[in-house]
Amino acid sequence: MAVPTLFLFDIDGTILLTGGAGRRSFERAFTEVTGRPDALETVSFGGMTDKGIARQGLEAAGIEVTDERVEKLFEAYLKALAIELQSSKYTIMPGVHDVLAKLKGLAHTALGLGTGNLKLGAEAKLRHGKLWEHFSFGGFGCDHELRGELLRAGAVRGAQQLGVPLEACRIVVIGDTVRDVDAAKEIGAECIGVETGGVSAEDLRARGAHAVYRDLTDPRALESLLGR
Repeated sequence: MAVPTLFLFDIDGTILLTGGAGRRSFERAFTEVTGRPDALETVSFGGMTDKGIARQGLEAAGIEVTDERVEKLFEAYLKALAIELQSSKYTIMPGVHDVLAKLKGLAHTALGLGTGNLKLGAEAKLRHGKLWEHFSFGGFGCDHELRGELLRAGAVRGAQQLGVPLEACRIVVIGDTVRDVDAAKEIGAECIGVETGGVSAEDLRARGAHAVYRDLTDPRALESLLGR
């Protein structure tokens, strides 16, 4: 690929599913830290950042949002996640292994993450499926609560890795929610959508996704990723 290209993959619903381990871990964290296991009942996790989940849960429970309380929630969440992943129904999405292998071997490309997960949470989820080693950088939920800003952080790191200016790069976000599409548009990136997270192709296209596929086994998905 002649044009320097940065790939930013979402994790949950795009690369893998943890069988609800993330939500259960946050529920355990809220129970431990706030005594309110019901705090997250009205919080939708799809496309959210971990900072956003923590803040919305605290607000829903009527508890003051402080940096110290959020950090305690994150500490408890990461401990719970390590346990939950051992017994969860963990699924790697179809086509992920093949696509990552093909992208990783290309010149002038950087393969990274654009995820609302905390970096340590992302690592735990991906290591469980032996996928962490595919990614050399990323933008994470600990970078910013807003998804567009964490994608921007990841793109900056990817450009630095390639040793080129960010403005010289093609940026491709791969995700499964309308929040992925919105965030990609915020930073001027392309977004390739997949239906593996439960959002329809129609909704993803309507939001502005450049292309949408049922999953990454579709040979056209790789062609879109490569800009062909």
